[in-house]
Amino acid sequence: MKPLRLFLALVMVFAVALGVRANDDRHDDPDEGTNDVELTWMSIANWYFKIGDLRIIMDGYITRVPGPPFFVPSPQFPADQFAFTIGPRTVEVGSIKRVLEALPARGKLDLLLAGHSHFDHSWDTPTWSKLTGAPIIGGLSTCLQAQTQGVRRGQCRVVNGGERIKLGDGVTMRVVRFNHSGNDTNPIQHFARELSAPPVPDPVTGGLRAGVGEDYPNGGGGRAFLFTIERHGKHLSFFVQNSASAFDLDKDIVVDGVNYGAPLKNLAAAMADAGLTQVDAWIGTGGLAVAQLIVPVLRPKVYIPNHWDGLFNGFFNGLPFPYKDAALKAFLDTQGIPLMPQHQYFDKYRLDEDGVTMVANRAVKRRLGFSDAQPFDSAMLDAVSRVASTALGDDCGEGTTESPWARSMFAHLNNPWRAYFLFANRADPLRIGQARYAALR
Repeated sequence: MKPLRLFLALVMVFAVALGVRANDDRHDDPDEGTNDVELTWMSIANWYFKIGDLRIIMDGYITRVPGPPFFVPSPQFPADQFAFTIGPRTVEVGSIKRVLEALPARGKLDLLLAGHSHFDHSWDTPTWSKLTGAPIIGGLSTCLQAQTQGVRRGQCRVVNGGERIKLGDGVTMRVVRFNHSGNDTNPIQHFARELSAPPVPDPVTGGLRAGVGEDYPNGGGGRAFLFTIERHGKHLSFFVQNSASAFDLDKDIVVDGVNYGAPLKNLAAAMADAGLTQVDAWIGTGGLAVAQLIVPVLRPKVYIPNHWDGLFNGFFNGLPFPYKDAALKAFLDTQGIPLMPQHQYFDKYRLDEDGVTMVANRAVKRRLGFSDAQPFDSAMLDAVSRVASTALGDDCGEGTTESPWARSMFAHLNNPWRAYFLFANRADPLRIGQARYAALR
């Protein structure tokens, strides 16, 4: 009898332990029916929005297309460093499934958004749609890319800016036509361009070419989204954009002869349509220059950084370096706007009538193998103390051209593709681009 009693006691202890663990997970990972607005950063410009029972993923780029020398600069415009590639690539479906299974509600999604159509935004969006059945909202190029990858035409809605979309239960999303980062030195990446037909997959691998001058143009600029939530007497709002450039933020976006307005005016129009004079949160990118132009229009109560952690770091390694942008922070401080940076992938923010707070997300992080906050060694912290870490990968990687951050020893040790370009080929990078461009033709 003693062995039996011992066995039963062990079973009870184990059951209690599991119950405690499950309770911890439920606290971290709420069930259906809550009215919370939660904003979870998944890396780069990837977000998981939970607004009550409504679940939305923006971009969802989990696959990592390799960096240069896989990417080839344009011979005509060397600053267009992501113009072409040396070959096609496919989607890492297994990685997407792993993230999907780690999310709350295990696979339930209601909507997918694509901020624009570059590879680091829309590459995985069709796969998310096929796995979950969730419809896509994005630009024409995003929908054409999705068609190539087997998503029904009716499953992807093309938006051009100015749309007011009722998502149900008091949630409204306004689409704001925006521009892309960069300027006239990298015109292929920066200026508004759309695909004219679904891209043709590689006949052998079924893959697509990730270059911004190939199958993944920016999609006619970008699509930003203004959310308003009105229910139970509460009025909440947030604005999210995943690219912008001060170079022409006040200039009209024209694609194939059609004028879609200037981003700043488009944003002001959306704010007016929503009856807003400020938003509760701005999920933004573009650094100081962009903030100086947008803050007077948006007047956000909180700034949450977006698209700042580079493009080519392995997803399951977690956050590659700490956030630092002293110039942006100094400006926001003068405006009384708190800056709330992330410390690890899948950091979660809660928005309610009291404002924005960071809340635990341990259960999801644990499922993906992430620590609660990413640890960094002294060499990394020293490097970040010297320069802005956002100079490396802010907003589609324009900062990956040579910079104080790129020249630091840390950058070369942790980003071998950067070292390849800045050291092995520093004598004549244009020659390399021309050779690879010629091989593509």
